[in-house]
Amino acid sequence: MRNIAVVGVGYVGLVTGTCFADLGNKVVALDISEEKIEKLQQGIMPIYEPGLAEVVKRNVEAGRLTFTTNYTETLKDAEFVFICVGTPSGVDGEADLQYVRQAAETIAQEMDHELIIINKSTVPVGTGDWVAEIIHDAQPKPIPFSVVSCPEFLREGSALQDFMNPDRTVLGSLNVEAADKVAQLHLPLRAPIIVTDLRTAEMIKYASNAFLATKISFINEIANICEALGADVKEVAIGMGVDKRIGPRFLDAGVGFGGSCFPKDVLALKHMATVQGKHPQLLEAVMDINYYQRKQVVLKIRELLGEDLSGKTIGLLGLAFKPNTDDMRDAPSIVVTELLIEAGAKVKGYDPVSMDVARRVIRGITFCKDPYEVAQDADVLVIMTEWNEFKQLDMIRVNKLMNQPIIIDGRNIYDPEIMTEQGFMYRGFGRGYNGRTLDD
Repeated sequence: MRNIAVVGVGYVGLVTGTCFADLGNKVVALDISEEKIEKLQQGIMPIYEPGLAEVVKRNVEAGRLTFTTNYTETLKDAEFVFICVGTPSGVDGEADLQYVRQAAETIAQEMDHELIIINKSTVPVGTGDWVAEIIHDAQPKPIPFSVVSCPEFLREGSALQDFMNPDRTVLGSLNVEAADKVAQLHLPLRAPIIVTDLRTAEMIKYASNAFLATKISFINEIANICEALGADVKEVAIGMGVDKRIGPRFLDAGVGFGGSCFPKDVLALKHMATVQGKHPQLLEAVMDINYYQRKQVVLKIRELLGEDLSGKTIGLLGLAFKPNTDDMRDAPSIVVTELLIEAGAKVKGYDPVSMDVARRVIRGITFCKDPYEVAQDADVLVIMTEWNEFKQLDMIRVNKLMNQPIIIDGRNIYDPEIMTEQGFMYRGFGRGYNGRTLDD
C-alpha cells in the first residue's frame, strides 16, 4: 500500500484517485470546492460515469479513499501527489494554467517532506519545468521534490475500464529514480510503460488526441464526398478499417467530436505551434471540418423543409457530446440548438443522463421527458448522441407522432433502407442519400 494524494476531484482526479484506491493504496483526494467534497462524502457523484459511484463507495467503506479540502491533511503522509485540476481553454485556445499554478504553490507551502509531484492534468509542453520552478520558488524552506508527467488517456463513459486496462502508461521526468517509483505504482495495471523526458511525455498526450481528432474529421470529410457521389461512408469505413495500418476505431462519421479533450487539446496544440512560429494547417482544418459538421445539420433540414425554418419544430435526441456521460462541454447539440433558434425554429430535446447539466448550458430549448415527447408534432427529428436507447425506439410510433416523418441521423445509427420502409424521409451523414446521388 502506497500513500497517494490527489489534488482536484473533477473527472480525471476522481477516477484516478478511486482506481488507485481500488488497487489497494491509501488515497486522500482534495478539492477546494467545499460543496463538491461534502457531496462526495455523502456518496453523491459530481459527474456521471458508469460504475464510478459503486467503486467510490466500496473504497470509502474500506477506508482506502477519503475526501477533504485541507491541504495539510492531504499531504501529511503522501508519497505521491497527483495534480488533476482543470486546464480550460483561454481566449486564443491556450490552456489556462491558473489552477495548476494554485495547486503547485499550495503544495510547495504545505509540504514538510520529500514528494513526487505528478502532473496528470493535460498541460502545455514545458509545464513540468514550470511547475518545478513554481514549487522551488514558493517553498518556505528547501525540501527535495521531483516532478513527473503522467498524462491521462481516459475516455468518458469507459474511464474505469481505461484506467484499469490502459494501452500504455506514459511517464516523463528528468529524475530517473522518481520516474521509476511512479512506474512501480502503475505495475499492477500490467501495461507497457514508456519513460521519457517531461516535454516529450506532455507532447505524447497532445499528439495522441490531435491524431484521433484528425481521424474523425477525415472520415467526416470523406462522408461529405460520399454524400455527393452516392457512396455509403459506413461501408467505406469498414473497408478502410480492416487495413491494419488504419484500423476501424474513430472512423464514425456524423456531427463531429466534442467534450473536454479533443477540441481543447487541438486548440491548445495549435496555439503552441503558432506561438513558436509554426503554421499548424492540419490542426486548423481538423477544427474547421468539425464545426462544419454541426452546420450540416441545419443545411440538411433546410434542404428538406426549405430555407425558412420559422415556426418549424425540430427535435433533438441526445444532448451530451457522447453516450454514457452527462458532459455537455463543447457538445454539438449546443451549436445546433443556437443555429436553429437563430433561424427561427422551435427546438425540443431529450437526453437519458445529461438533462440537468443541459438545462444550465442550453438556452431556448424545450426539454422533454422522453424521446416520444420530443417526436410529438416535430417536423424533423435529429439524432445527436448515439445512446442505445435511441436504437431501440418504436419507430412506427415515432412516425405517427411526428408532424412530418423526417429523420436527420447525426450519428448514422439507423439503416437507411429500414427507415425508408417505415415511411421516414431519412438523411444520414455520408450515406449516399439512401443509395441515390444528388443528380437522381
